[in-house]
Amino acid sequence: MSGGSDDTERFMAQVERIAIAHPHLTQLQAALIAASLLGIAQDSRSFARLLGLAHALVLRELNALAGTDLVEITRRDPRTMRAFYAAAPAAAGLLEAA
Repeated sequence: MSGGSDDTERFMAQVERIAIAHPHLTQLQAALIAASLLGIAQDSRSFARLLGLAHALVLRELNALAGTDLVEITRRDPRTMRAFYAAAPAAAGLLEAA
């Protein structure tokens, strides 16, 4: 993830908190939620680019999350396959001050 060391540490701390609170989530799913809550990424392609991941992998994890009450897919771009998403209200309490 690009950015300062403090930003990276804050992001990773939030990912860990979310993963502990919801042990059924993968680390990547927890990272997708944290990125939305922290305003780091609001779409699958930006998230994949920022973390150096394959977009297809991010889409797979995001689609799995869409079946939960933690993430809402707000829009899809059929041309680029980009999915825009937001943390659902149920996820809002997962963000803690680092």
